[in-house]
Amino acid sequence: MAETIRRVDYFYIETPNRPGEAARALKTLKDAGINLLAFSGFPKGRRAQLDFVPADPGALVNAAKRAGWKLSTKKIGFLIQGEDRPGAIADILTKLADAKINVTAVDAVCAGADRYGAILWVKPPDLKRAAKVLGAT
Repeated sequence: MAETIRRVDYFYIETPNRPGEAARALKTLKDAGINLLAFSGFPKGRRAQLDFVPADPGALVNAAKRAGWKLSTKKIGFLIQGEDRPGAIADILTKLADAKINVTAVDAVCAGADRYGAILWVKPPDLKRAAKVLGAT
């Protein structure tokens, strides 16, 4: 089975880098009924950045407004899902490298049942070319 790769909208917030901040943010989204396709959190200087890839971007924006969050502008990334195999991500990154497209960041995980998922980011000027190279929808 081949990968499915699609462009996705994502947004981020910055929070204090303290225990419980991500849990509170995710609970806010849970209570608002927001389904996330992906989530990533990492330190950013003395703060933390929480990236949200929502199934419904408009609903996330509305929930963020209700929560009083300072949400980033819409960004675009790629959601990758497929059958797990050795080199799955290597193959995707090689396609981008061969096209001279630099990957800003990638997070990939085994999802169990011989499946994997990943979220991948490139710089905005490379989005169209990356989508073409990846066959993204």
